Amino acid sequence: MRSSTDDGIAADFYDFEAALSDEERKILLRTRAFMRDEVKPLVNENWAAGTFPKELIARFRESGLVGLSYEGYGEHRPAVSHLLTGMMALEMSRVDASVATFYGVHNGLAMYSIEAGGSQEQRERWLPGMASMDTIGAFALTEPLDGSDVAAGMRTTAEREGDTWVLNGAKRWIGNATFADHVVVWARDVADDQVKGFVVARDTPGFVAERIENKISLRIVENADITLTGVRVPEADRLQNVESFRDVAEVLRATRSGVAWQALGVMIGAYELALAYATDREQFGHPIAGFQLVQDLLVKSLGNITACWGMLVQLARLQDSGVFRDEHSSLAKAYVTARMREVVGWAREIFGGNGIVLDYDVARFFADAEAIYSFEGTREMNTLIVGKAITGESAFV
Repeated sequence: MRSSTDDGIAADFYDFEAALSDEERKILLRTRAFMRDEVKPLVNENWAAGTFPKELIARFRESGLVGLSYEGYGEHRPAVSHLLTGMMALEMSRVDASVATFYGVHNGLAMYSIEAGGSQEQRERWLPGMASMDTIGAFALTEPLDGSDVAAGMRTTAEREGDTWVLNGAKRWIGNATFADHVVVWARDVADDQVKGFVVARDTPGFVAERIENKISLRIVENADITLTGVRVPEADRLQNVESFRDVAEVLRATRSGVAWQALGVMIGAYELALAYATDREQFGHPIAGFQLVQDLLVKSLGNITACWGMLVQLARLQDSGVFRDEHSSLAKAYVTARMREVVGWAREIFGGNGIVLDYDVARFFADAEAIYSFEGTREMNTLIVGKAITGESAFV
């Protein structure tokens, strides 16, 4: 078994990394080195302060790790496999879930909304700058009063006046929105009651993004409350291939699997910390790694990691083969995040009292897991999506 000090990860007990091609593994190793060298030294200070280190944007820009999953944009062409992009999400979350979320919102939710929902002219206008991180994106769907029921209950409205749309409403929990250049805003067309997508510049009059304070999870991410008061958006900035919420669901289906990979990375990061601590920490004259109860927690953690990793490798294969369905990503998100909660709890337990101190890192993983467990569809909502698929009966109220 490899150690975490060489090219592999000790938690990769079944050598899933071997499924990558040689070229893909080079990109993965670049991601691993970038997170270790550029991100990790900044994490705890910014997590404690609740600030996003803006200098990371320039470092990401230089890394060549953005836009790889979009053919024709970014450093690599054609687009890389879903297995590699999943492994990259794992690597980022293994170091810090907040930075991984910043990347996922920009590179996943925002960019994929434009890729899937925009015209060719819109893709060519926005995606190259986003792929180089010269511009930053955000994704505004959730609302103050509507989370899981936003498909039916969306209150933000869009009304067309000639070649202009007027947006009014509010959004909540919008990552990157305080500093993003472009925010993909979803609103209900008052004329046909269907959801439409709009790319809104942050400096548009009537658009206000206020940072949400006092979070206990993903503290580095700058989530915002957005208010839209008479925000005027040209028809040219409406995503031309979005006609209903089904198009939004297509984006969520694709990105939800990335959240599952992120949860796996959090598991691995917490497990690695616990394993190292158990090896070094002595009680009663022996390293606690030699205690049966500690080994039981470590092995259960590794079992969760291995089971989830195998599920996600197959999920990526389904995506790459084009037979990927909503229930596939929903099962992964629901199952992997539940197992993540177990692993971070066991890791914190191994640390004892030290597990609640940020200096030991595991407290950050423990706290960050709570946000990942909830966003991109709660466990309950994803369970109902899978339940409908396997029974043919809808249990949605």
